[in-house]
Parts: sequence; C-alpha cells; structure tokens
Amino acid sequence: MTTRFALALCACVLVLPAQAQQEKLAQTGMKFLSLSVDARAAAMGDAVTAMDGTYASLFYNPAGMAGQTTFLSAGAGQVQHIADITYNVAGLSFAPRDGRYGVVGLTLQHVDYGSFLETIRANNEVGYVELGSFKPTAFAVGVGYARALSDRFSIGGHVKYAHLDLGSPVDRRSGSGGLDRIDASEGTLAYDFGMRYKTPLRGLNFAVTARNFSSEVTFVEESFQLPLTLRIGFSIDAVNLTSLDRNLHSMIVSVDATNSRDFEEQLNFGAEYGFAKTLFLRAGYVAPTDEQGISLGGGVQREIGGTRIGADYAYTDFGVFNQFGRVHRVSLNLAF
Repeated sequence: MTTRFALALCACVLVLPAQAQQEKLAQTGMKFLSLSVDARAAAMGDAVTAMDGTYASLFYNPAGMAGQTTFLSAGAGQVQHIADITYNVAGLSFAPRDGRYGVVGLTLQHVDYGSFLETIRANNEVGYVELGSFKPTAFAVGVGYARALSDRFSIGGHVKYAHLDLGSPVDRRSGSGGLDRIDASEGTLAYDFGMRYKTPLRGLNFAVTARNFSSEVTFVEESFQLPLTLRIGFSIDAVNLTSLDRNLHSMIVSVDATNSRDFEEQLNFGAEYGFAKTLFLRAGYVAPTDEQGISLGGGVQREIGGTRIGADYAYTDFGVFNQFGRVHRVSLNLAF
C-alpha cells in the first residue's frame, strides 16, 4: 500500500508540472499561501521538505509532522515583509499516545497589508476624488494530520480555508454614476499533501509534497488559480559522515527542487548546524530568482522543567526591494 501511494504521488509531481507549463506564470491569487512563514525554514532557503518537523511542517510538507517526538508542539511567528506587509502565524500539533495514532495539527495565518487611499476617477483638475482609506486583509485556518505508516515511510495532509478581503470598492459597472459598492471578498478550500521516506542510508531522507490544490476562484469578475507548488526534497545529517560526536553536533544539509504555477523551476539549498541541541546557525539560497538572495538565521533552545522553549530568527535578502525594508522573520516555539 505504501509503495503504491508513493509511486502515485511521485507521478503527480512529474505530470502536473508539465501541464502547468502550458499556463501563464504569475497569474495566481491569494499569494500569501505560498509565503514562507517559519523562521527556521526561511533561514534554510525553505529547503525543509524532507526534514523532521512539528506543527510548522504543515506550512511546507505535512508528512514531516509525523516526526514529532513530543506530545505537544506549539508556536507563533511574524514576518515583516516588503512594503510594510505583516504576516502573523500560529499553530499547534499534538501526538496522543506517543503518536501511535498519528499527529494532528492546527494552523492560522493572517496578513495585514496596511491602509490604502481609495480613489475613483473624476472630471476635475486632479482627475480623481478621494473616498477615504481601506485595509485589505487575508487569513487562512487549517487542520492537518500526519502518520508514520512504518519506521521509514510517513504521509500527511492539510486542508485549509483561505479568505481574501479587499473591502467594498465602488461598482462603476452599474453606470448609475453613484457610489454603489460591491463585496470584493472571496474564500475557498485548499489542500496540501506530502510523503516522506527515510532511506536505508543513515540520515538521508527523501520527500515529495504538493501544496495549494484548489478549484478556480472567481473574484468579482476575474478568475484565478491558487499558487500550486510541487516539491521534491532531500536532506541528510552530514555529521553521520564524520567522526564528530552526534550528541554534541548536528549538521543538516538539504536540497529541494520546486515547480510552481507562479514561476520557473527553482532549486532551494539549506544548511543548519546545531551545537549541544541548544544553539543553531542556518543559511539558505534559492536559484534562479529575480530578487531573493541568501537567507541567514539562527536559533536557541532550552529545556526548562520538561518544557522545551525555543526562538528562531531569519533574514532574507531581497535585492532592490530592500528600499521597502528588509525581510525579517521571528518564531517562538514550545514543546513538551
């Protein structure tokens, strides 16, 4: 059963990208669903598809959540993105009876795009009339499940409701000349799937994931697809290839191949060095991209009274977009 499932999922990853290439790029909506929201993952260039995880795996590969080793994992984070856009995220996952029946997780995302001045065309000196300000928002709530079907193979899924609200713009289609308004908001269900396989080679993992499956969404008069993303990833704990003490050192190296409905194929590279399971240094790179460059970050963890508390930070270089402010991510986590 597990072999057939893995082959079917791999077939989807190989076939669907070929079909997606027939579509125009950069034509999707609800782009906030594809943004990297976890500081640890972002610092590693988002090359985390094949890695063990916690609730945060639901944002990348739900199958990784099956590797959770604690009863409860919870956390929250914030992304200070370009143009003063703020992303807030929170989640939790729990594994009853040591994960014997799988791991269940919940996620929440919210986007604050800031305030915008609303105007309409007018026959005056400046060519427009100001109508005040409005604040577009977006959010997504989801529930996920992951389970290890064997000591090597795990699967996972994540279903979420995504909603985008652009306010109530003036409807100029009516021809009445008045300020008739329409509802410019829409929501839809989206689905993520993934699998992960621990190879016989110690520390080497392979994974496949597909995110943001959804039907076409009609927003007022325009229709669009969600940012479907397909990934194949590998990760290895490189310390297994050295004589270093594994109880003191860890060194994860990971690579993802990404195919998206939004952009051409990319390669994501990431690395994380850990010392004494307390201090972590990370770096990542994505290529090819127009603006996004190297990512850097770090984290600390401490166990206090049986509860593990951690904080992670990531910085991503966005080239020319630095004029709008650098991209920073912060995540706080706890587990017991």
